[in-house]
Parts: sequence; C-alpha cells; structure tokens
Amino acid sequence: MATTDTRPFFLNLIKIRLPVTGFVSILHRISGLLMFLAIPFSVYLLDISLQGKQGFNRAAEIMSMPLLQLASLILLWSIIHHLIAGIRFLLTDFDIGLQKNQATQSAWAVFGIEAVLFVLLAVEIFL
Repeated sequence: MATTDTRPFFLNLIKIRLPVTGFVSILHRISGLLMFLAIPFSVYLLDISLQGKQGFNRAAEIMSMPLLQLASLILLWSIIHHLIAGIRFLLTDFDIGLQKNQATQSAWAVFGIEAVLFVLLAVEIFL
C-alpha cells in the first residue's frame, strides 16, 4: 500500500506563519551575528581613537558618515534585542514562562521593552 507524501519539497519561509516566540528566537540569532560581525570594525575604530586627539577626531569623522550612523542604529538595536531576549531565554532555562500564554506574553514584552529602550537610547545618542 503506497502512501502519498504530503510534506512540502520546497520550504517557502514566507508562507510559514511563525508565532511571535519564533520571531524573537530568530531575531536573537540575527542580532548575535550582527554584533559578532561588528567586532572587527569596532576594534579598528577603537585603535584609531586611542592614537591621540587626531585619531579620536578621525574616528568621530568616520562615525559621522550617514551610512555608518545607520549601521550604528542597527547595531544599537541588535545589542538591545540580544540583551532583552537573552534575559527571556535565561528565564526559560530556569523553567520560568514555559506555558504557551506566558511565552507569548514574554515575547511581546521583549518587543515592547526593546522598542522603548531603542527609541530612548537612539534619541539620547543621535540628538
């Protein structure tokens, strides 16, 4: 007796409806990757800025470029998201918030806290 395999052959990620907890998890991984990829440039800027007053002014000049300011905003988001979502994941490691409704509420709380902190810090840093 042959059975028909109804599983998809091509996984279309756009059509899959992830729960909010899945988005928090995926964005946590993306934010960690972004922070890791920013390390070499951050070390380069630190090296330049520690070479004296002229080096610091050069680093400030580099960071005043609009594209790098956008990259700084993205990096700021990734740091905030990684911190807040990481706290949520640490709590789940201690079996806190594992029920479906609690997990959903904590995932939405991550997005809410993240948005408030991002706006406050972005305004403080860039204005």
